[in-house]
Amino acid sequence: MASKRVEELISSMSLEEKLGEMTQLAPFFFGVDESMDLTGPMAELGLQEEDIKYIGSTLNSFGAEKNIAMQKKHMAEQPHGIPLLFMADVIHGFRTIFPIPLAMGCSFQPAACEKAAEVAAKESTAAGIQLTFAPMADLVRDPRWGRVMESPGEDPYLNARMTEAAVKGFQGEDPREKGRMAACVKHFAGYGAAEGGRDYNTVDLSDGILREFYLPAYHAGIDAGAKMVMTSFNIMNRIPAGASKMLFDQILRKEWGFTGTVISDFAAANETIIHGYAKDGAEAAQRYIQAGCDIEMMSSHYIHHGKELLEQGKLSMEEIDRSVRHILTLKEELGLFENPFKDADPEAEKALALCDEHRAAARDVARKSVVLLKNEGVLPLDSKKKGLKIGLAGPFATSRNVLGGWAGTGSHVSTLEMGMQEMFPDAELVTAMTEELGAMQEGIFDVEDRVEETCKALRNCDVILAAVGENPMDTGEAASRTCLRLSPNQEKLLYELHKLGKPVVMILFSGRPLEIRPVLPYADAVVQAWFLGTEAGTALADILSGAYNPSGRLSISFPQTVGQIPVYYNHYRTGRPLGSAEGRYVSRYLDCPNEPLFPFGYGLSYARYQYSGFQVAVDQDGILTKVTVENISNTAGVETVQCYTHDLAGSVVRPVMELKAFQQVELAPHQKQGVTFRITREMLRFPNDRSEFVFEPGEFEIMVGHSSSEVLTGKVSLDA
Repeated sequence: MASKRVEELISSMSLEEKLGEMTQLAPFFFGVDESMDLTGPMAELGLQEEDIKYIGSTLNSFGAEKNIAMQKKHMAEQPHGIPLLFMADVIHGFRTIFPIPLAMGCSFQPAACEKAAEVAAKESTAAGIQLTFAPMADLVRDPRWGRVMESPGEDPYLNARMTEAAVKGFQGEDPREKGRMAACVKHFAGYGAAEGGRDYNTVDLSDGILREFYLPAYHAGIDAGAKMVMTSFNIMNRIPAGASKMLFDQILRKEWGFTGTVISDFAAANETIIHGYAKDGAEAAQRYIQAGCDIEMMSSHYIHHGKELLEQGKLSMEEIDRSVRHILTLKEELGLFENPFKDADPEAEKALALCDEHRAAARDVARKSVVLLKNEGVLPLDSKKKGLKIGLAGPFATSRNVLGGWAGTGSHVSTLEMGMQEMFPDAELVTAMTEELGAMQEGIFDVEDRVEETCKALRNCDVILAAVGENPMDTGEAASRTCLRLSPNQEKLLYELHKLGKPVVMILFSGRPLEIRPVLPYADAVVQAWFLGTEAGTALADILSGAYNPSGRLSISFPQTVGQIPVYYNHYRTGRPLGSAEGRYVSRYLDCPNEPLFPFGYGLSYARYQYSGFQVAVDQDGILTKVTVENISNTAGVETVQCYTHDLAGSVVRPVMELKAFQQVELAPHQKQGVTFRITREMLRFPNDRSEFVFEPGEFEIMVGHSSSEVLTGKVSLDA
């Protein structure tokens, strides 16, 4: 129910004002920068200067002074003095950059994701931003898709926990509070299932797959109170997602009870014409508004065609007022009618950006996000060893370009070399072949071959760190790849360094799982660094030195080869699964295992853990699982205990295993701790063939262990 103020505003607004509120334009349209010639952009969208005073929101305008000035100018010109809403892509940090969301998913710590969002909200609101286009809740199974870096990973349960944590971190208890902002869950829906991993491509999901795997994280964000939802670019059931009444009217509004605001992605309304779903701008506007998209981002069909659609009876004033009501209510919930500048403050903006407290938080989250994939006794390195000589090679050894998508670079970034210098002050660091890797986006596909001279320079080192990977520009939006291997000269570097007979530590900087099977034998240890943000170097030095014991676990499976993709842990079993019969006619590859190179939930530690005393019992509340975890090493560490289930028979085929819960336990050397999981009937519900979420009594396997491939298993029967 909208407030009296909102209803009174709606009743007094002109149609032009309403359609303007339903339109979002880039900041340069608002004329704060008087040196900019708006003739071209205005003509491209068919806008007049008169239209601008009605516009309701802008995107990616940064800086407190600029946004305050823009707000004052706009409110002076807007007939009812309705404030602008400032939105932006604050994805994994604002000035202090945190790890990419895929990396944060590997922390298996929702609290870490919440902290990152909280810091980002403080910094960005001081700079005049009031709503962020985050979190991205898209489930991902295909690392060819560049935007896997923005997702928490491949599992619906983990993604849901990370999504709700991010919403809470951004919004707090009330987004109007100082240092808080509104969150926008995106991209609704199924964007991560683009065919071939090619961005913006077709998505074709059955209703059961959509509801079981892809929708839970969006739903969790809505239940956490997210104020906005963004449409996705893909089609769903052969209809562009933003024009889908099934998605926005039926599921989002009616089934989930969402009462907030829906916004299109960048010019997505216009793409209904390109898709061939709308014949022109008028039909695009009609379809989007009737589906429930309240704000059209960076296209102008609402403004141009709203009046004629009303006159022709193709739209009703009720439908337009519904959208305006959502928008004005959001502005009211942010307190913009009382304080249109919210937290914009030039002094606070300077004080908060990259402050010591925020950098410390970024370092903590970064080291929790690192995953140790291989370690043949090389790590940790002894930071106190006298005369230690460490070689650093590869394009990320000295690079500041380690922030990840949406973040760029900057002089404030801690590099691997800087982190090692700080952590190993008495060691000799020798660098070679550290020229940065260019971007495929710019036509650069490799680094210069300086392998021979590098091997000569590093041949006397005690250990060699090979910092390799992909350029951050080649991850994220519009950055799909068919080959996920390291560039040829990076692979050559690893081959030749191995021949020196020195321990080689491969440190992988990437925004996606890469195909590293060809080089895996040539590295004695492998550290998946992802893109860790501002404190990348210090966090990695913490890991390499053992100052922090790696605790990250993979939130997405690593393929053996691109030909396996999609490969993920919670798949369905075929009628002829591998191992079910002798001979040829089973579901397998001739040239590659079915299993991923590294599975979901996998990650090594400097400690060693042992599971014992596994018990599974049934009571009136469901299934109770107990296990004892013991640290059987001399090193303290954090173990992520994972609980999976398998419904052995159902009215529809069930996944071979599903993550239902996880706990992290911190264990001193040789310490034991009991871990208990409660699995309720509610947690075992699934969508049946009529899209009804049901619990079906029967037999269940309960699995608890270190990863999706290392579990103890018990079987129970559970009645209704």
